[in-house]
This record gives sequence, C-alpha cells and structure tokens, in this order.
Amino acid sequence: MQTLAHFGGGPGPWILLFPLIWAAVVVGAVTLLRRTLRRGGGGPWRPGARLDENAPIAVLGRRFAAGEIDEDEYWRRLTVLNEEFGRYGSGGSAKGGAA
Repeated sequence: MQTLAHFGGGPGPWILLFPLIWAAVVVGAVTLLRRTLRRGGGGPWRPGARLDENAPIAVLGRRFAAGEIDEDEYWRRLTVLNEEFGRYGSGGSAKGGAA
C-alpha cells in the first residue's frame, strides 16, 4: 500500500507542513488586524483621530515649544498628565495603561 509517507520519489510527509504554515500566517494576520481595530488604531489618517488642541498634553507641548517652561518642568508635568489622562489627553484615565 502506498501512503503519502512511503510514496516513491514524491514530496513525502513534508507536504502536510505547508497548509499548517499558511494557516498560521492567516491566523496571525487576523489576530493582528483584530487587535489593531479593537484598540482603535488606524493611525492619524482616520477621520476621528485628530488630537484636541485644548487637551492638557497639547497645551503643555505648546508651552514648552514657546519657552514658557524648561525641559525638566515639561517632563515632570508630562509624566503626571500621562498618568491622569493617558497618552492623548482625551479621557479621565489612561487607555490600556497599567494602574
């Protein structure tokens, strides 16, 4: 009886590995897309992704750029704001951050 493993000169059992590799690629791509979409990712090109120019972190950045505060003050305040408002300064808690 000729089986896939004992087929003379054929691909042998390694042919079974290729569908598994493709399945892993598809599962990885789907997982990556789902994680990106679930977190609201999509980058700055998304219509709702603009930062509020009156957000505390944006105001802090403008004050630093204008020279109203020095670098040490900037980093100290930025650390506090990141803990309180998250990365984009749009909510009351950090998105996806540790407590």
